[in-house]
Amino acid sequence: MSQASHWAQKASALYDATYAKRYRAHDDEFESSRPCRDFAEWLRRVCRAFDGPIDVLDLGCGTGRYFWALDRVRHLVGIDASASMLAEAARPYHADRITAARITLIEDDVFAHTFEPDTFDLVYSIGVLAEHVPFDDTVAARVHRWLKPGGRFAFTTVHPESPSVPRTPGRRVGARIEPVSPEPLRGWIRERLLARGLYADERRVRDVLGSVFDVESLERFESEAHLHCLCVARKRAS
Repeated sequence: MSQASHWAQKASALYDATYAKRYRAHDDEFESSRPCRDFAEWLRRVCRAFDGPIDVLDLGCGTGRYFWALDRVRHLVGIDASASMLAEAARPYHADRITAARITLIEDDVFAHTFEPDTFDLVYSIGVLAEHVPFDDTVAARVHRWLKPGGRFAFTTVHPESPSVPRTPGRRVGARIEPVSPEPLRGWIRERLLARGLYADERRVRDVLGSVFDVESLERFESEAHLHCLCVARKRAS
């Protein structure tokens, strides 16, 4: 395993064997969760937007909760910093429904691992970016490099207006004064409100994706835990 980043070390420590088993047990209650069912259907639609078989990367795959929802996959790669979560991903939810012709699981830091350019048709990430790791230019650049021309990046972020985000006095004051503050103070306040990328609203998503992705869809979505941004972006042709 390569030198782990601060975020990978945190994830590996948090998702130990006990947590991973509890998380995997929750997967078996999937059908009772409307948001989980909606996430699965969303992924299925993204897969079916391609004309033929696809190669897919699950960025922060955890227990492989959504492997079964993917359609027409030739090669599925799941990467995660937690060995315990990957051990559970070896026997994922609805394993009998998984149609991927080949699955590879990799224990590594998503900020350090290297894939060859133009490897994947689809990179997706649910419950990781702007939640457990920052959603920033580094992530966008790495995914862009790994995607084939015309490939898609489908992901969720935690919206800063999510009820799960603590409404501290400082955050309430910052939200009020940020729109009327002069630069560079406004930018500094906004970065604090976004926890430097650990939350991401629609503007942040578009700013990070910049000129190298075309946003195909960007909407708000509410799960049991968070208000999310749900985005599908396509790698722009050079």
